[in-house]
Amino acid sequence: MFDIIQREQMIQQMRDELTRAGVKELRSPGEVNQALSSAKGVSVVFVNSVCGCAAGKARPGFVASLQNDVKPDNLFTVFAGQDKAATEEARKFFTNQPPSSPSIAFIKDGQFMGMIHRHQIETRSAEMIESELRNIYNKYCQKETV
Repeated sequence: MFDIIQREQMIQQMRDELTRAGVKELRSPGEVNQALSSAKGVSVVFVNSVCGCAAGKARPGFVASLQNDVKPDNLFTVFAGQDKAATEEARKFFTNQPPSSPSIAFIKDGQFMGMIHRHQIETRSAEMIESELRNIYNKYCQKETV
């Protein structure tokens, strides 16, 4: 029983790390479909995971990347292995991509743009992930000026 409680507390901390940074957690297929099909602009979907590379690299790098002048219009997360149906629904938006967690997907006006897969996260530091994400934000999330 104690192990179950500890695991749930650990998972909640992993969820909270993202929601404290302003990322909206999507926990059901309906929430995912509504959010991703109606969101305007650039959306980032962080596929959260309990694995070590999520804790040591992906989540810290992603959260740090949000301290940037230019950010995506929408920030979402699903939790692989925890909210399985929501994660599966999100992956339907990641056109022709294999399941990967952790991962970070980019969607613009409902259309898949690309993603950073687990194998790309495993070989990088949190700082390298942060830098790559900031470069992506700066390139694709700039507001058009009239």
